[in-house]
Amino acid sequence: MIAVLRRRALVLLVLTVVACGLAGSWPQTTAATPALAARTRPAGAPEVPTLRGTLPVPGLWTAWRDRFVTTDGRVVDDLGGGVSHSESQGYGLLLAVAADDADTFRRIWKWTRGNLFLRKDGLASWRWQPGPAPNVRDPNNATDGDLLVAWALAEAGEAWNEPAFSLAARHIARAIFAETVIETRFGPTLLPAVTGFRAAERKDGPVVNPSYWVFPAFARLERMMPDLDWAGVAQTGERIVVEASAGPTGLPPEWASLAGDRVKPAEGFPPVFGYNAVRVPLHLAWAGGFRRERLAPYMARWSTPEGGAPKMHVVDVERGQNLEPFSDRGYRAIAALVACELEGTRFPDDLRGTDVDHYFPSTLRALALVAVNTRHPTCW
Repeated sequence: MIAVLRRRALVLLVLTVVACGLAGSWPQTTAATPALAARTRPAGAPEVPTLRGTLPVPGLWTAWRDRFVTTDGRVVDDLGGGVSHSESQGYGLLLAVAADDADTFRRIWKWTRGNLFLRKDGLASWRWQPGPAPNVRDPNNATDGDLLVAWALAEAGEAWNEPAFSLAARHIARAIFAETVIETRFGPTLLPAVTGFRAAERKDGPVVNPSYWVFPAFARLERMMPDLDWAGVAQTGERIVVEASAGPTGLPPEWASLAGDRVKPAEGFPPVFGYNAVRVPLHLAWAGGFRRERLAPYMARWSTPEGGAPKMHVVDVERGQNLEPFSDRGYRAIAALVACELEGTRFPDDLRGTDVDHYFPSTLRALALVAVNTRHPTCW
């Protein structure tokens, strides 16, 4: 019996070494705190829609790839000074799976692994800027970017039967849980980064960003790693979104403080529903399973009496005032997704095209198309 166990251990060791060689060298991660110890989840994980081949406009991926992905796999934010970040790389990886483009996926992952995964804890540095070295000048991570990369790798490992991708996904996801998930009165809570947002680091901490809860990612990670409480993280995110949206607009702020007896806009950040927070309804509608009233405030805010194109703005959540408009049409794809979820409204023809404008709105439109095709095909 001992000999059999030793052989099994040796096989697992060899497989792990081989997979690490394919996926890249990974450092050890810090163990989770006792309050966040691994938990055994019930057997029979829920059905999770696959991402592979779900982008219903293949030409949009071709245009997006040709415009924003360099030959070496860097995804360029054209309005951000040509920088790249873990978020942009994660979105590129997700869309490559959705377009069933394994070659581009490998190219993006190779660049991401070599240029952003520089930290010892297994997470990515959040920002890479062109120009003189060092190109990574802030080593902190961004948890939404890490989640996007882990989710994409999990999807790719299953889609193309690549164990190295699955191994890398598990490594990053476990590092996310170990390094950025803390216990609060809401439950297991996702910090925006390892450093800078804890109660010990800010007088209004912990501070969170509701848009960093990438809700459709959690079901995939739960199925891959049922010993970690990803469902609890998702439930906490929903509770925080609800409490953060309790103001006069019904919309959450970009950055929210969990200190005190109510969730409120964090100090030092504009109290706005803006370019981060516009992703909250995208994530809610894409994940499915949320009560309709979670999305109703967005539709109410964006609908027009004449029934025309939605009017979307950055909103001061404390005063209820509209500020600058979300001018690029890609943002309207989120409003269209919400209308589909709530009323079964057909996705508008002008949002189905293959042309792209700027990185962020074009990315949101592509993601909304994937969400509609995956979760709400009757709207397509």
